[in-house]
Amino acid sequence: MNRSAMETVTHSPEEGIYAATDDYVHALEVRGAGRLLFVAGTMGLDPEGNPGATLDEQLELIWANLRTILASAGMTVDNIVRLTSYLRDATYAEANAKARVAALGGRPVPTTAIVAETLVSDWMVEIEVIAADGLGAM
Repeated sequence: MNRSAMETVTHSPEEGIYAATDDYVHALEVRGAGRLLFVAGTMGLDPEGNPGATLDEQLELIWANLRTILASAGMTVDNIVRLTSYLRDATYAEANAKARVAALGGRPVPTTAIVAETLVSDWMVEIEVIAADGLGAM
């Protein structure tokens, strides 16, 4: 039972498909994962449930909330293996990508950004992740 039992291998073919970018890979293979954590869409809300006033504030809150959720399962952002962002407006894409790259320390993971109407108009971005670790791997 140790974390080193898990390995990730990126798959971004260079022929026959469009190129991946520095902050994106086409696929991430997870070997030896003992646990998977599926995190629901997480918003930029403070502990009282109030949204950040700006896009940057909401992105900071989202990543703080994700760190809290991951920590509750004994994981960190280093365990994220898949990420989906739901953006209220396409103009949020660049700020969202910068926040993701910063939060993941530049580690690329498979990611998708979708422009969608959020349930509450004050919610600018929602992010869901899948995390994995080697704890419990045989």
